[in-house]
Amino acid sequence: MAGTLHRKVRVGEVVSNKMDKTVVVKVERKMLHPVFKKFVKRTKKFVAHDEGDKCQIGDTVEIMETKPLSKTKRWKVVSVPASLGSKE
Repeated sequence: MAGTLHRKVRVGEVVSNKMDKTVVVKVERKMLHPVFKKFVKRTKKFVAHDEGDKCQIGDTVEIMETKPLSKTKRWKVVSVPASLGSKE
């Protein structure tokens, strides 16, 4: 368990779940523009492993970095935070 303490964790929204045990998660961050000094949104998509195949499109999930599971999968779904859960 000690090895998992320093892994990167991100929170994002599921944009695709069409693959088997795999989801695509969109993570959004805000950065300060170097010239205009305004905050700009930057998004990145991560391919994550969803063992239970429980995530639906629109769910807000927490993903954690893990060992490479395939050519593009380096993240796994840790949890669906209760306060950020799906809109039911």
